[in-house]
Amino acid sequence: MTETGVRPNETTVPLLHCVSAEETLAFWRSLGFTVTYEQTRPYVYLAVEWSGFALHYGGAPAGLDPAAENTGGCLVMVDAVAPYHAAFTEAMRRNHGKVLAKGRPRITRYRPGASRFSIVDPSGNTIIFIQRDEPEELDYGGSKRLEGLSRVLDNARILREFKTDDRAAFRALNSGLRRHGDTATPLEQAHALAGLIELSGALAEPERIPDWGARLQQLRLTAQEREQVRSAVADPTALEPWLPEAL
Repeated sequence: MTETGVRPNETTVPLLHCVSAEETLAFWRSLGFTVTYEQTRPYVYLAVEWSGFALHYGGAPAGLDPAAENTGGCLVMVDAVAPYHAAFTEAMRRNHGKVLAKGRPRITRYRPGASRFSIVDPSGNTIIFIQRDEPEELDYGGSKRLEGLSRVLDNARILREFKTDDRAAFRALNSGLRRHGDTATPLEQAHALAGLIELSGALAEPERIPDWGARLQQLRLTAQEREQVRSAVADPTALEPWLPEAL
């Protein structure tokens, strides 16, 4: 206990805006959350729990637009993010028939080795799951220790995983490959092309995927390098038609 008489054992619980109580509760229930409090009159107050954390919801201001996705959010610090992503995506497949990757609600992709992912709820709140040992310092413009396409790849990773901006990541890879593709290694080119294939699908712009895939197919990669490329994307099955056999 401190000199002020305050015991340092506080717990904070985020209070998020809720546009639709019915949609909010249905979504979190589908992920396995337990509803611990449900009130819609005279005002909205909801509470859900899963594992060791809780989310509480109150009413939203008049005119709030969930499509803007700037309603609010919170951070959930965890020891390892992969098990959380796996649990939520499995629940989505079981209860929705697919992983909710677009629109609202949705879950962002998880690349093996990444230190965070996000869930956007029906009201446009973003709940970000972050690994506790995530690096404290991140270069959001692409690491200055890298050059050429390697730096572009690092910048695209930041845009996707930390800013959740697929469009900006796509533009960075597309322009970076044009600028640095001729001087990049086959493995760097493969990473860029694999990212463009995955992002084209995520952005619902599949018309260029055959072009990216044909270029990926022409690269001479070892079996180990092909595995590195597969592990760099959230859904390796998207690359199956394009990765060549070992040479």
